[in-house]
Amino acid sequence: NVHVGVAMDLGSLGHSQGGLVVPVVRNAHLLGVSDISGKVKDYAARARPADGVDGKMRLGLEELDGGTFTISNLGMFGVKQFAAIVNPPQAAILAVGTVRKEVRKDPETGHFGEVSLMSVTLSCDHRVVDGAVGSKWLQHFKALIENPLQMLV
Repeated sequence: NVHVGVAMDLGSLGHSQGGLVVPVVRNAHLLGVSDISGKVKDYAARARPADGVDGKMRLGLEELDGGTFTISNLGMFGVKQFAAIVNPPQAAILAVGTVRKEVRKDPETGHFGEVSLMSVTLSCDHRVVDGAVGSKWLQHFKALIENPLQMLV
């Protein structure tokens, strides 16, 4: 079954001693970037077992269920690019690779300079997200990453 809704419940893939966990930031579409970042950091800290406690993560089941979109970042492990599998019933997952430096020629000036590059791959459940819509979303995402101040407007 496909359920259509208006909320964006963002999953952030993380790792704990018990394996992969995907805590969900509820109503992410209503939050600013710093609010989302704060929630993800809190979830990441609570996904790790507390020192001197029973070795279990401190996330509730309600914080791990019901996401609509997940971000999976393997860049911290030096992975350049990968394809992530959509976790049903979610609609899509974004795979984020590492940021790397390369020397490129500026097409406008003809000068060479160092640039930062990052690969992302969007996987979509095509029952929910048409490929053309996913492509347009990636174009918009690319524009925001290349000019992050747009996210603050």
